[in-house]
Amino acid sequence: MRGKFFTFEGIDGSGKTTISKMVYEELREKWDVILTKEPTNSWLGKSVEKAIEERKDAITISLLFMADRNEHVKKIREWVEEGKIVLCDRYMDSTFAYQSAHLCHTMDDPLEWLKKVHTPFSLKPDKTFLFLIEPSIAISRIKKRKKSFFENVSFLKKVQEYYLLLSRENRFITLDATESKEELKDRCIKKIEEEMGYG
Repeated sequence: MRGKFFTFEGIDGSGKTTISKMVYEELREKWDVILTKEPTNSWLGKSVEKAIEERKDAITISLLFMADRNEHVKKIREWVEEGKIVLCDRYMDSTFAYQSAHLCHTMDDPLEWLKKVHTPFSLKPDKTFLFLIEPSIAISRIKKRKKSFFENVSFLKKVQEYYLLLSRENRFITLDATESKEELKDRCIKKIEEEMGYG
């Protein structure tokens, strides 16, 4: 039986990484589950992280993300064909939302450009969990973290606006990221089980 592919998206501080790990820990008791992430741990993924740290421009970062994703998608396709459930913490929608927010002042329709560049190696998730939160609350959650290129309220607000545009697609399931971790984990698992035909 073919597996399924689920992604976890949201602005920094939305809690998606924590929830994806909780979902993984529970699902692995019953199914063959892979938890992966982007950027990946490959040398390409490390190049993405280095470019972000060095504050390279948005086009450079976007193209590095895409190179990393092109290789990642090959693995995801294999896992799905093997019947595995694949959970991914950040995927193409992160690139679409974050890099569109960076590029919106330098090109007319950055989202359309990013989608076109992705077309040759695009693999759509079966479902995408989008964790929505007020950017100011997200910032308060991540104050203890090392400050990154992405983390300021006005920028995260713009990123979330792009996420909301993307969420018009049927594959998106929007979640209130201020709910308890247990509630969010349970909501995700319920949707995954429904998608697997066990709901």
